[in-house]
Amino acid sequence: MFNIFKKDKEENRELEVVNINDTIEETEEEESEEIIEVKDNIFAKLVKGLTKTKENVFGEINNVFSMFSKVDEELFEELEEALISADIGVNVTMELIEELRDESKGKSIEDVEQLRQMLIEKLKAMINIQKERVSFDKKKVLLVIGVNGVGKTTTIGKLAHNLRKDKKRVMLAAADTFRAAAVEQLKVWGDRSDVPVISQGEGVDPSAVIYDAIKSAKSKDVDVLICDTAGRLHNKKNLMEELKKISKVIDNEYPEAEKEVFLVLDATTGQNAISQVKLFSEVTDITGIVLTKLDGTAKGGVVIGISSEFNIPIEYIGVGEGINDLEKFDSNEFARALFN
Repeated sequence: MFNIFKKDKEENRELEVVNINDTIEETEEEESEEIIEVKDNIFAKLVKGLTKTKENVFGEINNVFSMFSKVDEELFEELEEALISADIGVNVTMELIEELRDESKGKSIEDVEQLRQMLIEKLKAMINIQKERVSFDKKKVLLVIGVNGVGKTTTIGKLAHNLRKDKKRVMLAAADTFRAAAVEQLKVWGDRSDVPVISQGEGVDPSAVIYDAIKSAKSKDVDVLICDTAGRLHNKKNLMEELKKISKVIDNEYPEAEKEVFLVLDATTGQNAISQVKLFSEVTDITGIVLTKLDGTAKGGVVIGISSEFNIPIEYIGVGEGINDLEKFDSNEFARALFN
């Protein structure tokens, strides 16, 4: 009797294990489907956001190729003009055209479509910077810089929201103390993202705000402290001194944290965005770029120019006005949305 009962228990246990395994497999399949669906939604949003850029960049380029039946010097001249007008940048365009000339001659390419495919592959390669991206696996202090009006404070709020979704403990520091309403604007985003904001009065020394924020972040075991900074660029010397002072406070008070500097750029400004990268690079070491308003512009070709001219990875792109519309930049997905 005992042996029969024991056997029944073992059979039941085996059945239970099988059922549990089935449940795990079903759950994994459901999670996998959810991840695929999320990626599809993000890609669809990206495709929609890049519509104007795609029409501008490849509308002009395709028009050029459609005008020619063979590869000749006139084609290269028209192509050069189209690439510059697509906000890819003069320097990048000149180098690109020269490479196309040399390679097409070396490979004896005369077919226009073959040259077009060669151009696309080169543009894809320019977007794909082989540099380690910023991760938030360790304690971070993130300085966010950029001129006024590029969407800097909005980007901070959206990034805080993204990090909160990734289960990170986040805090904001309102160190842009010179612009009217900057502190209040950051507090609004802090409320939306359910993230605390450390602030003082208007006109206070920004480094004092950072000092208080670091003390609070350490006491509350915060994972990422995001600091809003002044957007003045008309006086580089003052801005440089301010950022140096802030960096010194971070180094002294929070040496165990990794420091990152994100530059926020407005994609609608086209070539002016590239100029801002140059100017801010003279002021501080930029570790990542955030490109905003990409959904509302035909000047998204600036992504190619920035990626090619500067060895700074684009970390995030803004493809909408909602709190969930700041996406991690994926060069492969961006190229697929732009070129396919």
